[in-house]
Amino acid sequence: MNIALIGFMGVGKTTVSHALSERLGIEETDIDQWIVEKTGRPIAEIFEKEGEQAFRDRETEAIKELASGDGRILSCGGGAVLRACNVEALKRDGVIVLLTAEPETIFERVRCGKSRPVLNGNMNVGYIAHLMEKRRPAYEAAADFAVPTDGKPVEQIAEEIAERIGDKL
Repeated sequence: MNIALIGFMGVGKTTVSHALSERLGIEETDIDQWIVEKTGRPIAEIFEKEGEQAFRDRETEAIKELASGDGRILSCGGGAVLRACNVEALKRDGVIVLLTAEPETIFERVRCGKSRPVLNGNMNVGYIAHLMEKRRPAYEAAADFAVPTDGKPVEQIAEEIAERIGDKL
């Protein structure tokens, strides 16, 4: 069984993936990082030169390939579950965990970064809240369960996930 971490950018998917991997002793893969390694280009460059659609196509290819394996944690990009085929691939052999955070928390976590092409020119709490609300139905429909990350140490979040998954591993 795989564990897919989904949620809006900045909720802590990559950080939680590391902690969960250590706790459970299973491999982790960050989908965005996998795409960067395969293409040799940063995500922002793919968005800029080829557009969001081209990036989403690469993301779908990555999810199909990686989700077909077993016993790994997949840290998905913020828009991964906007395509039904991605959700189907992730659910086929795994559990999907939605990580959540308040818009203000996300803004604090991502505001200094330059690697969030979806927020380029819109780096503010209002836009983040708007985009989160727009994506919320897709996140909630895809998730088997949700874990809030606001104000919690990463180890606690990883523990909550491990307990919820329990004997499914």
